[in-house]
Amino acid sequence: MEQQLGHPRRWQILGVLVFSLLAVVLDNTILNVALKTIADPAEGLGASQSQLEWAINSYTLVFAGLLFTFGVIGDRTGRRRMLMVGMVLFGLASLASAYAQDPMQLIVARAFMGIGGAAIMPATLAIISNVFPPQERGKAIGVWAGGVGLAVAVGPITGGLLIEHFWWGSVFLINLPIVLVSMVLIGLVVPESRDPRPSRLDPVGVILSVVGLVALTYGIIRGGELATVASAEVLIPTILGIAVLGAFVWYERRIDHPAFDVRYFRDPRFATAVGMVGIVFFAMMGAMFFLVFYLQIVLGFSPLQAGALMIPFAAAQLIFAPLSQQMAARFGGRLTATVSMVIVAGALASYALMDQHTPILLLEIVFFVQGAAMANIMPPATTAIMEALPREKAGVGSAMSNTVRQVAGALGVALLGSLLSATYRDQIAPALTGLPDQLRHVAGESLTGTLGVAQGLGERGAALIEPAKLAFVEGMHITALVSAAIALVGALVVLRWLPGTPSEAPVPRGIDREKEPAVV
Repeated sequence: MEQQLGHPRRWQILGVLVFSLLAVVLDNTILNVALKTIADPAEGLGASQSQLEWAINSYTLVFAGLLFTFGVIGDRTGRRRMLMVGMVLFGLASLASAYAQDPMQLIVARAFMGIGGAAIMPATLAIISNVFPPQERGKAIGVWAGGVGLAVAVGPITGGLLIEHFWWGSVFLINLPIVLVSMVLIGLVVPESRDPRPSRLDPVGVILSVVGLVALTYGIIRGGELATVASAEVLIPTILGIAVLGAFVWYERRIDHPAFDVRYFRDPRFATAVGMVGIVFFAMMGAMFFLVFYLQIVLGFSPLQAGALMIPFAAAQLIFAPLSQQMAARFGGRLTATVSMVIVAGALASYALMDQHTPILLLEIVFFVQGAAMANIMPPATTAIMEALPREKAGVGSAMSNTVRQVAGALGVALLGSLLSATYRDQIAPALTGLPDQLRHVAGESLTGTLGVAQGLGERGAALIEPAKLAFVEGMHITALVSAAIALVGALVVLRWLPGTPSEAPVPRGIDREKEPAVV
């Protein structure tokens, strides 16, 4: 009977779960605003651009690699228990991040935050599926997604306020009260649950995926540092990463309990929808990386002002996301998603026209349009993913989509960040002639590196500031055009392969929709 009616306190449980997830989501958006400060040698850690990329990606790659495994462990040992363990890990790692003494300590602490986040995210969705009856589950997940969206919206403002009034570590320290309150509420409100037929663990698959992704990402970022792809330091880890990921796919196809079931990608509806999510986040995360420095250094806004400038993007998401299903129902998922991808590509391309004199109103309009377009991409993609899978595999589809999104975002930061770094180095090189070798190397690393050297050189260094900003804008232009081109390719893929109706989606060979074992 409870399965039909749901848990009597299910809405209170949902509120606790949304609050618990707040720290995980809030932290990533807050970090973006703090990047410039963390890169500052005086106010922050003096992190180079590649170290900032790793501070983002160490979390993302660990999170994506462990998402499935921690979901299965939670099914076996208890989801509430897994949620509590994840909160403890996330809180302790946040504390370590806040008091990191150098960039490497921050990168390691962020990786441990990824472990905690990977334990929290699947547990929240599994508990929601367990306490809500089928007829209310969609509404509950919608509230859960709305809470995530709200956290994304308030993150930049919160980060700006913290940086304005405290030191950079406060953006991580803010997680501690959320974690402590969440643990008390989880203990009081959330019931324990397990899957009576849990999946088996796939440790080999997890190791292969994490090793492959880290090696590939290292190679890409190292290429940006050295401004070449011909070096052995770039080629060896990149080739190794691709080879290990190839072995991962081969292995996952041949076992009956894969951590990431690649068989689902035989369905063009599923593959296109997941690919669409990946492409959008690849382009968006790469663009967000350069926007932080553009707003705070080139245009000269404070962290709080830069966070406030992102409000139109978040507002558009909050306004249009609830209406997106109506858009898809009226015009079809394929047309809605294709047009939205083209608009995203246009918004990204518009950054190639911006410079030190771009009017703020124009910037705000672009942010709003980009946010509105993205709000109309995710629902058609999510619907296509869920319709392509058997009903009882909805949780698996969601986890696979989330994994691809995280990996694509990490690769976007790595690849587009490396492109930005290499372009900046080429553009700033003529302005650095005459400096000692050591200073020239530091100044050529990134915009923050150049400004740090310029500050220490007094009047002589003042002559470097304008060329540094111009070099960064040039790098931003090239990176924005590449981002736009990738989004445009995504639009063509969606137009060609995303089926227009559920009936067009074939069942992949080797997957029996009726006989698939239930996994929550």
